[in-house]
Amino acid sequence: MSVKGVAENPTDREEINRIKEQTAQVLRELLDAAVMKEGQILVAGCSSSEIEAHRIGSYSSEEVGRAVFEVIYGELKSRGIYLAAQCCEHLNRALIVEEECALKYGLEMVNVVPQLKAGGSFATAAFAGFENPVAVERIQAHAGIDIGDTLIGMHLRPVAVPVRTSLREIGSAHVNCARTRLKYIGGERARYR
Repeated sequence: MSVKGVAENPTDREEINRIKEQTAQVLRELLDAAVMKEGQILVAGCSSSEIEAHRIGSYSSEEVGRAVFEVIYGELKSRGIYLAAQCCEHLNRALIVEEECALKYGLEMVNVVPQLKAGGSFATAAFAGFENPVAVERIQAHAGIDIGDTLIGMHLRPVAVPVRTSLREIGSAHVNCARTRLKYIGGERARYR
């Protein structure tokens, strides 16, 4: 039985491997540019539909969402960086994070479990893959990766700086990356580091 808006056919292994390689390359370039510290947060939004050349929200692929999550989470965990996995608009772009992250940053937790058609494949994979997943409604991340124009900007710190990576797409999805910087205050007499 098919579910409307959910991928009906498995993605071939070659394509999954290509998506993983592209995700890893974009992530490495973002992390190099962002110079993130242990304990900071990277927000990621991912449309598996867009990766598979469909309109956002119209062809959710559990397999593609899991592949992207595994690459991003594995790399960030090895560096001690928290991942905030953005849900889709049906959950008001809430985020799935490790409970440890929510407690460290004083984030208000909310009660929801993402699913393919209410949260998206990437957030669903995060909820299944994290050790102690919780949902929060807002965050101010230090950097971000947006795969498929999922609009992560609302979850970045106030001064976001675009990071141009050598790849502009993962699969068929447009990719945007950003790092953040501290605000400059004080005007012309101020001095900055």
